[in-house]
Amino acid sequence: MIRLFVALDVTDAVRQRLAGLSGGVPGARWMDPESLHLTLRFIGEVPEDQAIDIDEALAGLRAPPFELMLDGVGVFGTGRRARVLWAGVERNEALNHLQAKVESALVRCGLPAEERRFTPHITLARLKDPAQERLGRFLTDRGMFRAGPMPVDHVTLYRSHLGNGGSVYEALGEYPLGATLGAGSASGT
Repeated sequence: MIRLFVALDVTDAVRQRLAGLSGGVPGARWMDPESLHLTLRFIGEVPEDQAIDIDEALAGLRAPPFELMLDGVGVFGTGRRARVLWAGVERNEALNHLQAKVESALVRCGLPAEERRFTPHITLARLKDPAQERLGRFLTDRGMFRAGPMPVDHVTLYRSHLGNGGSVYEALGEYPLGATLGAGSASGT
């Protein structure tokens, strides 16, 4: 069994801007800047032979490249139950279209449909009993955060290795967007 997800990579310039946000919230476990991504679809644990089907489904994606902007920060959860601190994404129909295509491709290769509504974001930190006053100040001080535009010209299939220090992500395949899509560059699937 392998644990997979499909995501958009973050450019170096945006990665640096996002890394500059880290700090100032006790109880936050900040993401390694190299691990920052925008998840299009969390797949979870699948048998390795199904990973081959997923690779083939993603290789068949057809969508034009586009740009997106990051806009604002927020949290999933409220009060002491806040669990994820994130950077938001400006409304973008091309992103929603791409995510719907990824979802459709994965359902066609046998995965159950995602039940949660797609909420595009980049996870900045995992929270455990965050200091409410400091979290509130972070959200207020950085609420006007914007970064980009960030070009989106491919999607990536990642394997997630769970460990004591958090997850480590391994890119298994990149799938270019545009008119000349070919087979994915997956290795190990």
